[in-house]
Amino acid sequence: MTELQIILFLIGGSIGLFAGAESLVRGSSSLAIKLGISPLIVGLTVVAFATSSPELVVSVKAALDGNSGIVVGNVVGSNICNIALILGIAAMISPMRVQTQLIRREIPIMIVVSLILVLVLSNDFISRTEGILLFLGIIAYIVLGYRYALAEKKEEIKIFEEGIPKQPYKTWVSVILIITGLGLLVGGSGLFVEGAVVAANKMGVSEAVIGLTVVALGTSLPELITSVVASLKNENDIAIGNAVGSNVFNILSILGISSIIRPISDTGVTVVDLGIMMFFAIVIFPLCKTKFTLRRWEGALLFIGYVGYMLYLAKSQMLF
Repeated sequence: MTELQIILFLIGGSIGLFAGAESLVRGSSSLAIKLGISPLIVGLTVVAFATSSPELVVSVKAALDGNSGIVVGNVVGSNICNIALILGIAAMISPMRVQTQLIRREIPIMIVVSLILVLVLSNDFISRTEGILLFLGIIAYIVLGYRYALAEKKEEIKIFEEGIPKQPYKTWVSVILIITGLGLLVGGSGLFVEGAVVAANKMGVSEAVIGLTVVALGTSLPELITSVVASLKNENDIAIGNAVGSNVFNILSILGISSIIRPISDTGVTVVDLGIMMFFAIVIFPLCKTKFTLRRWEGALLFIGYVGYMLYLAKSQMLF
């Protein structure tokens, strides 16, 4: 495969993942509303899983192919990307308001879940049993979110209903959107993973590094585009919540499901990579707590941190 073909595979795969996720979110959430499921439940489950579908499908495909480095690298890299790159860029565009629930509940949960991942990967292996426990964790997280939303005011419930179509489509339209979305996700993931693996082999770097960089950035494109657009419209008050929630989903659901399908070993993800993930998970707490705003200069620091991490990976692989 030539360099041009690799680039086309990665670009084509990214487009398929982005379009597939968007189609799946719209179709599945609309159909769920049509079936009489409450918007709150749809927001907590259907939309949450659908928006994480690029990472999920790519990781499952990589797990089935035995590419453990891409599976774990994708999750760890996406979590770093969500906080450092996406929130960094969004905050530089427009200062971001922080919901109090993030300080009280969401960020602490993300920190604990990230620590659990570090402990689970201490032996560089995730068994099916551990995968089941991780998946049970995401179910507990959803139930906790549901109970919390019911206990809060109606204004707070809107946070969990973000991304749901205001007017559901006709049933046949929703079904077509779901089928199209799944098709694009499967096709896009196939192109993306194949392009990523070939790129790793050609560049002489590990699959983990490709997962931490190219794959992580590619599967995080939906979140990146959404956050940038929201910042440009000054509608960024839920962007931090989406990034934090995505990190929890990535660890508990994506690694949980992937390791249930096939135990994960020899990931190639280092202590430094996990340490960087933990650093950004922890540092976002004091940044958000200060005046309940993520300011431009703080966003710039996050962005610089991400660039520094990318340079570290490039240097560690002797790419320059």
